[in-house]
Amino acid sequence: MANQKILEQKQMVVDEIKNRYNDNASIVLFDYRGMTDSEVKELRHALRNAGADYKVYKNTLMSRAFKDLDVDLQSALEGPSALAYSKDQIAPIKTLTDFAKDHPALVLKIGVVDGEIADQEKLKEYAKIPSRDGLLTMLAGGMIGLVRDLSICLDLYSKEKEEN
Repeated sequence: MANQKILEQKQMVVDEIKNRYNDNASIVLFDYRGMTDSEVKELRHALRNAGADYKVYKNTLMSRAFKDLDVDLQSALEGPSALAYSKDQIAPIKTLTDFAKDHPALVLKIGVVDGEIADQEKLKEYAKIPSRDGLLTMLAGGMIGLVRDLSICLDLYSKEKEEN
């Protein structure tokens, strides 16, 4: 039987996983087998640039943490898994998906976005969503178009009033 010190260390890791889940808007489990050390460093750098990070935990400890949280991710805990997390809902998904295009060894398994479990298909849909900056640019462009149209209407209305 494991001694008390080892059990306490394992409980600390389980608590850390729970905190990562509770403190972030999204988490993604992915398989990293077959990636070289330089590719792993490149991935970590890309995730950090996107405001995300990842950590590798033992599947048994992740399973225990997710069970305590009542989150069913057991099907994705086959084989080595890494846990990417971020306060941004889409950042780790987009970063991992883009990275996987050039590095086929990386495979997204499952994710949780705002408490909702996302399978591989749902993760692909989320990856297609533009970034926050892209969405803000679209919004600004739409608003500028409305203001432009309003100014044209007001100009035409004032010219019509001047003629009468």
